Amino acid sequence: MKRLSQHLGGPHVWIKRDDLTGLALGGNKTRKLEFLLADALKQGCDTVITAGAAQSNHCRQTAAAAAALGLSCHLALGGSPPSVANGNLLLDKLFGATIHWSGALRKGEGLARIERELCSQGLRPFVIPYGGSNPLGAAGFVAAMIELDEQFEDSRERADAVVFASSSGGTHAGLLVGASTI
Repeated sequence: MKRLSQHLGGPHVWIKRDDLTGLALGGNKTRKLEFLLADALKQGCDTVITAGAAQSNHCRQTAAAAAALGLSCHLALGGSPPSVANGNLLLDKLFGATIHWSGALRKGEGLARIERELCSQGLRPFVIPYGGSNPLGAAGFVAAMIELDEQFEDSRERADAVVFASSSGGTHAGLLVGASTI
């Protein structure tokens, strides 16, 4: 980010372009989903379930990844159905996700109920926690930190700090573990 670096008066600012992953307009959740969905397939699951806000990037990417792998996808979204679906919600629907409106619950509080319903229908669901944040999802960001370290080594650059967004904590945990291994 040469112009931003220049504007700031000197620090070299680099950006990791997870928006270019190629999965449904990109985003950092692809790194978590790579590990989570590999586990779902290994377990023979045919359905994935996760939760988020109505415009959740995590849910959008989960729906896209599930569609690409031939898995059905159920999303527990907070709030109530809008009169017109747009943004990520529209993409969720285009990717074939089944939406379960959850009112004030948007962080996966109702996933166990949905899982039971799907099991009673003979499906084999795989529950992905809110934000894909569990140890397996965090492994995606352990790998990301190792990748970042290798890229800096190849370019003979170094980072004084890594700045990232954190909500459900999985990205944060994975980056910290990854940093401790390099």
